[in-house]
Amino acid sequence: EFGATSPSGHTYAFDGRADGYVRSEGGGLVLLKPLRAAVDDGNRIRAIIRGSAAGNAGHSAAGQTVPSASGQADVIRSALSSARLSNNDIHYIEAHGTGTEIGDPVEARALGEIFAVRQRGPVSVGSVKTNIGHAGGAAGIAGLLKTVLAIENAVIPPSLNYASANPEIDLKNLGLRVNTTLTPWPESAPR
Repeated sequence: EFGATSPSGHTYAFDGRADGYVRSEGGGLVLLKPLRAAVDDGNRIRAIIRGSAAGNAGHSAAGQTVPSASGQADVIRSALSSARLSNNDIHYIEAHGTGTEIGDPVEARALGEIFAVRQRGPVSVGSVKTNIGHAGGAAGIAGLLKTVLAIENAVIPPSLNYASANPEIDLKNLGLRVNTTLTPWPESAPR
């Protein structure tokens, strides 16, 4: 209804061919438990969520379908602060990455506000939507599950359907790179 679905039938997150996302359906389930309780109960711990933040572009957005870079950057800053991490601690971002002409550049600018000034090289970004499409209400949990698997397997997964950056996204100056191959996650890097 918002004209965001892809007529090409592919999701090209952050790519110059971006023409929207492919719809999909799905669900996911994650059991969240305080770390101490999980350890005491002998549970298998697949990942630890060190911090979180929630937000909405609110008054900074031009409309419901037009995201706000400053609103997104504020949420990223809050999440990093909550986790007691800096931009230098991050090596991979599982992005929203809808493959839309407007949304991806705004998301990239928000990420750039945080990561363009870091001391390390660029942050790898990807989007599960290139793998399975936009699963509606399950899109966020699908991205979380993908990231947990990446952490467990010590690899940064490729983002599919990527050839070259959307002309509105200056990856280098934003401190970002779209990961296009399965890449080992360095042992020395926090996950």
